[in-house]
Parts: sequence; C-alpha cells; structure tokens
Amino acid sequence: MCGRYRLSRRKQLIEEYFDSAGEDDWAPRYNVAPTQSVPTIRQHPTEPRRELSLVRWGLIPSWAKDASGAARMINARSETAATTSAFRDALTKRRCLIPADGFYEWKKSGKLKQPYCFEVNDGKVFAFAGLWDRWKDPSGRWIKTCSILTTTPNAVTSAVHDRMPVILDPDSYDLWLDPGLHDVRVVSEMLKPYDAQVMRCYPVSSRVNRVANDDEGCSTPVELTEPQGGLFL
Repeated sequence: MCGRYRLSRRKQLIEEYFDSAGEDDWAPRYNVAPTQSVPTIRQHPTEPRRELSLVRWGLIPSWAKDASGAARMINARSETAATTSAFRDALTKRRCLIPADGFYEWKKSGKLKQPYCFEVNDGKVFAFAGLWDRWKDPSGRWIKTCSILTTTPNAVTSAVHDRMPVILDPDSYDLWLDPGLHDVRVVSEMLKPYDAQVMRCYPVSSRVNRVANDDEGCSTPVELTEPQGGLFL
C-alpha cells in the first residue's frame, strides 16, 4: 500500500517537470497523509494542456451516499481496479498523475514498526498512477478526490512491504493521461512494479508516524540500533 509520501518541491518546479499549470498553490511537504489535499496532474479533456490542481486524497465515488469510506480508498489494487465499482469508471475515464519524490512504508518487527523512505533516482520527482473522481456533498458542493494505484513489490520494496505504489515511467505519462484512451487492457499494462535498479530505501525516524510532524526530519536517514515504536497518529 501507500499511506504516506513526500513531495518536497515547490509548485513552480512541479509545474515545470510535468509541463502543467494551475491556480492552486503548494508548499513543500515531507509527510503527506490521507484525507489531505494533494497535487494532481490531469489532461484537459479538449485542449492540449495539463492542469495541476489540489484534490483530497481518499477517493469518494460519484455515486457514494456519504464520504465515510474515503479514508479506506487511498489506494486501489491494480489487479482488481477494473472490476471494483469504486474504481472501474475512473480507471477508464479519470486517470491522473500524483507527483512525489519519496514515499514511506513500515516494516513489522514483532509489535513494533520501523518506517522506511523509498526514493527514485536518489530523490528525484516521479509520479504515482492515480485515479480521481468528483462527489457532491449534501450542501451541493463538488469535492474532487483521488486514489493511488498499487501493485506487487519489486526487489527493493519487498524487503519492507508486500505491496508498492505504481510509479509510472515518464514515457507513459502522455498515454496514461490521454482522455481518449478507454481500453482497460492497454491501461493495465502500465500498472507494474517500477524498476528496482533505480530505487533505494533507507530507515527514517518514527517522527514520520505523527501526521503533525511535517519537515525534513521525517525523511532524514537514521542508523538502526533497534526497531522503533510509535503509533500512527
């Protein structure tokens, strides 16, 4: 799964990297958590331009009666997304890129969990394969939400967790965002483990366990002496 990640670049750098533009602002973050607003990159449906906008992390299907299930929809399994009612339409019609430059997973050691940070090309920007939807709340306000697709782990992530987020190859961005692509088979071919040879992971302090901690210290490498504890707060 993917329950926390890092995007420590400023909005301008994100826009330049993904050749996009948007009105929503973004400040560097080191501990992005579910239900928070996160940057997404979407293709304009009728014009040749990409749009950057903030949406809530935790997908709420357009047909949902309420938002109670959003916290459980932060991830979508790539193997079943095409047949799961919450993600089926989004996979064919509402795909997005979710920028990041690191993500966290926890390795169980008895009753304790040790957090690790994962990076691509020593901390460069990359994009998760994302899905988005829009839902109208009881007051009539439209809320846009998203989910990160996951897949089986590669050689780097398997040492810590049995799942990993889908990281798209930059050459696949245009195809993934193409509003005219509705073929699930073609889309599914992009949902695979990322190349382990360009990834690394390292242990970080348990500070990342707390959502309130959101600074460089969350992803600073530490030396392990014994597994660190702490609860998700």
